[in-house]
Amino acid sequence: MKIGMIGTGNMGRILIEAMLDSKAVSPDLLLIHNRTKNKALQIKENYPDIVVCDDCIEVVKSSDIVFLCIKPHDSIILTKQLAPYITDDMCVVSITSPINAEDLEVFLTCSIARIIPSITNRALTGVSLFSFGNQCTDKWKKTLTRIFEKFSTPYIIDQKITRAASDIVSCGPAFFSYLTQRFIDGAVEETEMDNQTATLLASEMLIGLGELLKKRYYTLPALQEKVCVKGGITGVGIEILEKNLGDVFNQLFHATHEKFAEDIELVKNTVLAAKDS
Repeated sequence: MKIGMIGTGNMGRILIEAMLDSKAVSPDLLLIHNRTKNKALQIKENYPDIVVCDDCIEVVKSSDIVFLCIKPHDSIILTKQLAPYITDDMCVVSITSPINAEDLEVFLTCSIARIIPSITNRALTGVSLFSFGNQCTDKWKKTLTRIFEKFSTPYIIDQKITRAASDIVSCGPAFFSYLTQRFIDGAVEETEMDNQTATLLASEMLIGLGELLKKRYYTLPALQEKVCVKGGITGVGIEILEKNLGDVFNQLFHATHEKFAEDIELVKNTVLAAKDS
């Protein structure tokens, strides 16, 4: 079974490297294409057996599964262009949240899925968010799940929680990286600790926290309770967080959902324009 990847930007490259490092896919069965060919060739330097294709049509003609790792607007336009070369027994996967499988079913009669990956998949861990189109066969559902199980935990989501789930799984690492950096900056600015030490300690703390949760020694509330001794220093810190964070995460989800609605509207308009042209 050959897998085609169109787009080798940040998430496209993460998926390629996760698939290969986890041995979910053999390099010689992976075909990749990027508008800027040098980006694809850079990946081939590390995985020489990968096939770099000159155009998208070449990828589609030689693949059983095709991943669209490009921007939503571009995905719609490209899907219409590639439709004549995509057969009913193939599977097309979009990795961007604003595009529903139904959006691609306007142009295609094959199996379609949307799989939203996470940067954590690069470490062969974390969650990948699955949703399947009405045309997607059980065979392809099982095949995609089997591939992604090699480097993530596949999780089927309801359409209604796509944005919230993606905020947690896909955007979450960036959000918490930002918070951690502010945590580090505070330590450096308010104490005699240097940035290198603060960064090392904070990074190792996060790794340890992840291991505690992974091994299910504690839930998040239980962990906080264990560390937060009544009248102690941790409690004072928690009070500051409670006082100043307020509804910041409520605002975060509100803002991301507003942007998501704009993106969906753009996709819908693009689908209609492409359908009528």
